[in-house]
Amino acid sequence: MLKKVDHITYACEAGSIERWAWFHIEVEGGTLINRIDDVRPDDAGSSMKIWCIDYGEFGVALIEGIDRDEQSQVSKFVAKHGDHAVQHVAFDTHDLDAFVAHMKEMGGTPRGEVLVRNDGFGTLKQMFARGYEEGDAGEASFPEYCQRPSADDTEDVAITFAAETGKGFYDQVQDAIDSGDEAPFFDFAKMPDGWEVPEATPKAGFVG
Repeated sequence: MLKKVDHITYACEAGSIERWAWFHIEVEGGTLINRIDDVRPDDAGSSMKIWCIDYGEFGVALIEGIDRDEQSQVSKFVAKHGDHAVQHVAFDTHDLDAFVAHMKEMGGTPRGEVLVRNDGFGTLKQMFARGYEEGDAGEASFPEYCQRPSADDTEDVAITFAAETGKGFYDQVQDAIDSGDEAPFFDFAKMPDGWEVPEATPKAGFVG
């Protein structure tokens, strides 16, 4: 159901996003393709920066908290996990809607509704899950699942986006914090008793 890693999001401590941008661009060879210095400029509470760096086959997103009347969830995450910690990994799917239905059936819970928007790497459908562990949503690492539409789907994407709320993952996490939602992403109740790991199937030509 998954195709590849789409992008990795690192949370940076205050004042360090420029340093890490230099690292990912000048040392690792990425290209800055989008820079948003405040995703919620009209919000008196908190916000974040997000800078997107592209490597062709995958991307890196750097986020840095903006603390105003409240501590940013990104600042809270960094306080627990440290500078340049992986906040979430996004996995590209073949069919996001089918995957979400399957994931729910198996015991998973999304953070909110599937969104369709432009994240800097292109137009995509995306679903953010709850944290892997129970606890404060602002401190949790979590998965994202997404689907990048083909050129033939562009028109449908635009229509779907117009019908969506337009809320990004910052807003979804903030809603969870405000409501006290600390439930974990996955309930393993449907994992069969006695489930055994299948035999490894090495890829052709692999020598290990």
